[in-house]
This record gives sequence, C-alpha cells and structure tokens, in this order.
Amino acid sequence: MIRSRIICMLSAFLLAISPAFAKEIEECKAPVIADGGWTDNIVQDGFAALTLKALGYEPVEKSLSLGVLLEGMKIGHVDVFLANWTPNSDATLRPYIDAGAIEKVGTNLVGAKYALAVPTYAYDAGLKDFSDIPKFHDALGGKIFALEAGNDSNNILIQMQKEKAFGLDKFKIVESSEQGMLSAVERAVSAGKPVVFVGWSPHPMNARFKMSYLSGGDKYFGPNYGSAEVWTGLRPSFAKKCPNVLKFFENLRFTPELLSVNMQKYLDKEGSGEELALRALKEDSSILEPWLAGVTTFDGQDGLKAVKAYIASQH
Repeated sequence: MIRSRIICMLSAFLLAISPAFAKEIEECKAPVIADGGWTDNIVQDGFAALTLKALGYEPVEKSLSLGVLLEGMKIGHVDVFLANWTPNSDATLRPYIDAGAIEKVGTNLVGAKYALAVPTYAYDAGLKDFSDIPKFHDALGGKIFALEAGNDSNNILIQMQKEKAFGLDKFKIVESSEQGMLSAVERAVSAGKPVVFVGWSPHPMNARFKMSYLSGGDKYFGPNYGSAEVWTGLRPSFAKKCPNVLKFFENLRFTPELLSVNMQKYLDKEGSGEELALRALKEDSSILEPWLAGVTTFDGQDGLKAVKAYIASQH
C-alpha cells in the first residue's frame, strides 16, 4: 500500500513538472501569422503554418503591408512576424520594439544580404558602387526600382534622398510590389539597359538574373553588402500566454537554400507556401526534428510524432 502511494505521488509530481503534458489555453489555438507580401516571407509562413496545423493549432495567415502589419501587432491583431531583417529593418522596427509591440524570440536565418543591385553587364560597364549611380542618371531614366511604400528598404532610400547621399535626391524611387519591381528588372534586362533595384538573398532573383550588388552603401544598408540576420518576432503578450507556440518559434530555423528553392517554386506557381512546405517536408522530414524539440501538440502530446504522422497522411 505504501509503495503504491509513493508511486502514485511520484507519477503526479513528474506530470506536474513536465511541460510535455501541458495543454495550451484556447487563446493560443489560432495564432495570426502575417507576411509583408514578400516571397521569402510567404514561404517562411507556409512552413510555420503547416507545422502548427499538424500540431493541432489553427493558424491564420494574413498578407499585409509592413506598416499595417506592425500596427496590427501593436493593437493585438497580429501575433507572429518572421521577416525582421537586422540591421536593415532596425530603424523601422525600433519604435515597435520600444513600444512593446514585438519581441525577438529567435533568429530564423543567417547569411542573408540586402542592398541595391544591378545586372552584371551594368556592373561591368562601371556601375559598381553607390557613388557611380549619378553617372548613369540618364541611362537609368532617373529611376531606382524599389518595393512597396513603407518597406524598410524604401525608407532607407528616402532617407538617403533627404541627406542627398550619392545624388539619389535626383532620382525617382519607383515603389511597387516585389513582383512589380522584378518585372521592371526583367524588361530592362531583356532590352540590355542598366537598372538599379533593391536586391536581397535568399531569393531566386539571384539565379534568375546575372546580378551584382553595389558596394559603398554600408552606412545605410549595413556592412558586407547589407549582410543580415532575420529574426522571429512575436507579440509579447501572446508569447507569454502561449509557451508551446513560443518554443516552436524559438526553435524555427531556415537555410538560404531551403528558402530559395521553394521561393522559385512559388514564383513558378507550383503551389502555395503551405503546399510547397508539405512537399519539402515529405522529402526530408528531418528538418522538423530541431524545430520540434520540446514542442508538443496543442493538447500536450508528442509534437514530432504528430507532425510526422500528419505530413505522411497528406496528399
């Protein structure tokens, strides 16, 4: 009898201290994951949302402009944003970090870069540095092609115009979507004309075009051609209430290769972010193991086992 009571007490104690059996509260079940409309971010969200669904959550994906997205985090309408580039986005993000709207919980990508770029034939013709841009003003049609209004790279370019850095105040910043910008680059490349645009890696543009990054922009885009890390941001109150989701996002890591391959597939219209994630994880489920270390399903079961079973069951 005494032995049985001891065993029961020990079992109860182990259950009490083990997070593996803790069920998340209902408020955690439908995290809102937003993307800024960029292909890399859409692919990131696809992997995250698929994995959360397999864990028994009901994630909601939203595509929003960066300003709306960050304001959404501030007022509690957005819970997760995966595409926080540092140092490139620091100036844009700092007010929201200081206001307690977004909290860094992990770094999901290293080895990224972000700066102005040109086709390599323009680079070979002498357009190699930010300081060379004014020399090509007429050939460039007085335009620099950028992303949507409010994007951090656009804000950097606008700041450079205000400071009259590299003569950019003499240029028009053409704001557009990612696809709109790349279409403009495609037209220029087809015509063999020089064009300056916002480039970054990982992204299929680096394989789609023979392109080179401009030197000299370290003060604005960061050293080593805007060498960057990408961090995962959660709404602080959501992170505090939802430790299991938090653990997943703390663990989440991508490689430039994984993102670039699936970004190209997305641009080729081979599937949505989640559909591409499903195919990638069917091909190599070992990707999941570090993501799900210490992570359970919504109702407290073995997370890795549940996700692998879910992936295997999907067609």
